[in-house]
Amino acid sequence: MNDMETTVMELIIHAGEARSSAMQALQEARKHNWGVVEAMLENASQAAREAHKIQTSLIGADEGCGKIPVNLIMVHAQDHLMNAMLCRDLVEELIYLHREVQELSKTQTH
Repeated sequence: MNDMETTVMELIIHAGEARSSAMQALQEARKHNWGVVEAMLENASQAAREAHKIQTSLIGADEGCGKIPVNLIMVHAQDHLMNAMLCRDLVEELIYLHREVQELSKTQTH
């Protein structure tokens, strides 16, 4: 595999980890395991930061001049990153709702 393919695969791996960790956080929120939720969200953020660093380096190397060829794997990598970012944002909102429902449930039973 050449350097560009390796770089793009790393972007896909980090983006996939970010999405997976976000979804794990949501699953743990359903069980009210808030400590695990926070750890999974932090892992998702860290993986997304790593993917974003790679994306930024690719954009910088391209210099807006088309120096980097855009192929299907590059588009796929970008899709993974954007989906991971959207997933994390939505998961955060859903986790907030889970916490809110739990708090409302506590106040109604007391």
